[in-house]
Amino acid sequence: MKISTRGRYAIRVMLDLAEHNTGEYIPLMDIAKRQEISEKYLESIVASLSKNGFVRSLRGKGGGYQLAKAPEEYTIRSILQLTEGSLAPISCLEDNPNLCERVTVCKTIKMWEGLYKLILDYFDGITLADLLVDSTDVGNYII
Repeated sequence: MKISTRGRYAIRVMLDLAEHNTGEYIPLMDIAKRQEISEKYLESIVASLSKNGFVRSLRGKGGGYQLAKAPEEYTIRSILQLTEGSLAPISCLEDNPNLCERVTVCKTIKMWEGLYKLILDYFDGITLADLLVDSTDVGNYII
């Protein structure tokens, strides 16, 4: 499994919004500058985040973006699943139930299912709020 720049940047945008949350809308240009990411690329990411209710947007003067919920309500899993689609380490785990014709005879499926569960549980256990804390305090996750 490899997380794309889209997934990584979505997390960075959400963290930036959480870190600079004053109740005001934050212009995308400000986020792009702080995160050193192309504003044009961020437009497509925040459009998806907005469409799916992760952020609120306001157009025009004084407009921009803000989190729709508190930072502790966003898991990294939810952000990555929105931007990446599946987090499955192998394609046959993307379907539920597993539609692979070899699933009943596959000697490795339990191993892959175990890895998939670890991935989901790991990212489910980390919220934006966790990432906002001092980096020396790793909380419940391993860096």
